[in-house]
Amino acid sequence: MNRLINASHALPTPDPQLSVAYSPIKLPMEGRQPLELRLTAPATGDNLPIVILSHGFGPSNYIPSKDGYAPLAQFWAERGMVVIQPTHASSRVAGLDPDLPAGPFFWRERVNEIRAILDQLDQIERQAPTIAGRLDRAQIAIAGHSFGGFTCSLLLGAKLQSEDFSDPRIRAGILLASPGRGGTDLTPESAARFPFFDLDFSGIRVPTLVVCGADDTPHFTPRGPEWHADAFHDAPGGEALLTIKGVGHGLGGIAGWDARETETEDPDALEATRRLTLAWLRTRLSIDATAWVQSQSALEQNAASIAEIALAR
Repeated sequence: MNRLINASHALPTPDPQLSVAYSPIKLPMEGRQPLELRLTAPATGDNLPIVILSHGFGPSNYIPSKDGYAPLAQFWAERGMVVIQPTHASSRVAGLDPDLPAGPFFWRERVNEIRAILDQLDQIERQAPTIAGRLDRAQIAIAGHSFGGFTCSLLLGAKLQSEDFSDPRIRAGILLASPGRGGTDLTPESAARFPFFDLDFSGIRVPTLVVCGADDTPHFTPRGPEWHADAFHDAPGGEALLTIKGVGHGLGGIAGWDARETETEDPDALEATRRLTLAWLRTRLSIDATAWVQSQSALEQNAASIAEIALAR
């Protein structure tokens, strides 16, 4: 792999600031056990934007939860974001019984869990008192990795059989190695197992950043890595496609170094993913209007070996 050492450090990013974390925050859910959350936030500052980070389903030997994705969640929180991470119903820890009729994927329940977070921000503030009164509820983004990206796609406006799952409170979204088109784009086995992957991305009008690993090899489809970019091409809100070079589904380690989804441990790729997604969030959530443009310029001039960005026309 022909890459400058630490090329990602040419990408501008704010210095880290002290952060605080609360876990578990528990929210009541009708007819089931409470939803557990982790919240990580700057220790100081007001009008803080909110990012809800949705974990993936994970392979059989890895159990994602609110406690995963620390390399991404901590990085964002130390630089101005309030990051809220649910343990989704599909998790094999603190989730719902996978033998229930909607199991094991609980894709509808995952959407309901994100909505419950948005509905109960007052309750979250009561359980995390240092952030009380400091949230900017007009600046909310969602981000999801893998199956979490599927969850976010629905909330951003993707439709399944014309059913609309969108939530107007969400201002921006990041899809990280998210599933692409379903139906005939999948292998026959995957199409039978994941009929709910057959999304229509044309309903996504909320500004969305799609992030892919250039070497991702999805086993759901014969199409290869470009399958993960479908939302960028199909969604009117698909603002940019960020492709991280030399890595696959784990994008260099966003789920953590010890996570089975991290098939390639690449600190430079991880750093580029963190810095570039943060820059996009800072611009989209009205923190720094120039952050995304500056990062694009720095990438092109000093770090093109590690990633590339395509913009919607």
